Amino acid sequence: MAGPVCGMMLADMGADVIKVEKPTGDDSRRFVPPEIGGEAAAYMMMNRNKRGIALNLKDPEALEVLRRLLAEADVVIENYRKGTMEKLGLSYEELAKVNPRLIYCEISGFGRTGPYADRRGFDLIAQGMAGLMSITGEAPGRPPVKVAAPISDINAGILAAMGVSAAYANVLQTGLGQKVDTSLFEAAIVQTYWQSAIAFATGKKPEPLGSAHPLNAPYQAFQTSDGWINVGAANQSNWERFLGVIGAPELNDDARFASNADRIRNLPALVEILNGYLSQETTETWLDRMEKAALPAGPVNDILQMHADPQARARDMIVELDHPTAGRIETLGQPVKFSRTPGSVERASPRLGEHTREVLSELGFDSAKIDALIQSKAVVAATTSC
Repeated sequence: MAGPVCGMMLADMGADVIKVEKPTGDDSRRFVPPEIGGEAAAYMMMNRNKRGIALNLKDPEALEVLRRLLAEADVVIENYRKGTMEKLGLSYEELAKVNPRLIYCEISGFGRTGPYADRRGFDLIAQGMAGLMSITGEAPGRPPVKVAAPISDINAGILAAMGVSAAYANVLQTGLGQKVDTSLFEAAIVQTYWQSAIAFATGKKPEPLGSAHPLNAPYQAFQTSDGWINVGAANQSNWERFLGVIGAPELNDDARFASNADRIRNLPALVEILNGYLSQETTETWLDRMEKAALPAGPVNDILQMHADPQARARDMIVELDHPTAGRIETLGQPVKFSRTPGSVERASPRLGEHTREVLSELGFDSAKIDALIQSKAVVAATTSC
């Protein structure tokens, strides 16, 4: 997911992103079920706002097409194992001779240097090696639990897009491109800021705390009479207002909970007491009371509830698109808003080779040459009909 996320982020912010696929298509086209109109939902999610071409990079003519494309590109994003691009003659050093402004973004399992540079990497592997699985879960001593969302994949894509943006700012100043190198491992490591701070300071390994916070309390999920609610009453002001909301002012005089440090030290007792109060009313009742008291709180939504949330809708985080074969579909929106250069989600994911003819024409290939490339199977182009 890392490379596709990076490209998607840049496309959402206005870049013309061309996805280059193999003749059989990106592997995520086969991540089924689920499907919508015969199209893999996973592929459509990760590749909106992009144009798509399909090249057989084992064919010298297809490689020449790609070289011509990269000779004019601002950025190339590659998500291959180390050495793959070099074998194709598409290393940064080779491409920079022709296009010195090129930003060459590499996303891998462990980065292009160091003792693990040749290793293959996946989100699960990165989460385990970065320590995330040692701090995720309900309590110490239980089997390791990974974060359900592939956060190292997604975060690596976001970090890569940030790196590309910074490198592009430098291109505008100096006219020179450069390599941008990040990895799933590093993307997972930077999720441990708080836990690493604790470990650096104490020499002790942090343990899993369920939904609780290692440095603030109460800051976690509590059970209500009909579900769960997240409460962020971590600082002293919020704590005191929280006690007023739940009708427990006596806890303000309890020495075990006098300060945040005291509450962290006595967290199990605190949680047991607070669950006793919060389980007496519904989630909606508590949310209404906490909103009136200006207390940070929110429901624990499932994914369908999140999709229906009015704030997610108001912020265009759920958008509709027309796909040529899947029809009207929903996807997630752009998470960064700009006042002067607003991005948008306007284009559904491409069919395999949907824009091959269009892109080759832009590169200067005439119709006869494009037909010949298709006939020889150096490239794949989608039919115009759907």
